Amino acid sequence: MALGIALILTGGALLVAEAHIPSYGALGFAGVAALATGTAFALTSAGGGVVFAVLLAATIAAAGTAALVLAGRRAAAVARRPARTGAEGLVGHVGVVRRPPAPLGQVQLDGALWHARRSWGDDDATELGEGDHVVVDRVNGLTLAVRRAEEWEVEC
Repeated sequence: MALGIALILTGGALLVAEAHIPSYGALGFAGVAALATGTAFALTSAGGGVVFAVLLAATIAAAGTAALVLAGRRAAAVARRPARTGAEGLVGHVGVVRRPPAPLGQVQLDGALWHARRSWGDDDATELGEGDHVVVDRVNGLTLAVRRAEEWEVEC
């Protein structure tokens, strides 16, 4: 009985550790195995039937494994999403020219003023003027490379 309770407590501790330590599922699966084994030991030593103990342990193992796999898939999906903050998160945002880039100007983007210059691939022959909408193509340090925004980009 004591071994079963010890395994159940160890399994719970391993599951808590899995939530806080990046072990990529190793601690979680060990925790599920310890919980299932501890349950089977505790039930058989308390006088329960072996078949019932094995069925309950299998149910716990299946449910725990399914929960870990589901959590792992969701974590992997979140990790694959593109960055939404930092320099990578600015690319594609629409801003407004406050001082025309000639060669360096200022653009207001998301409530902040940034240094800006024209993108190298910007084929637009007209110069950017104050109040024009621009789109960030790339970020180099604290300087944005911008191009004139298309109508459909401003409407979004």
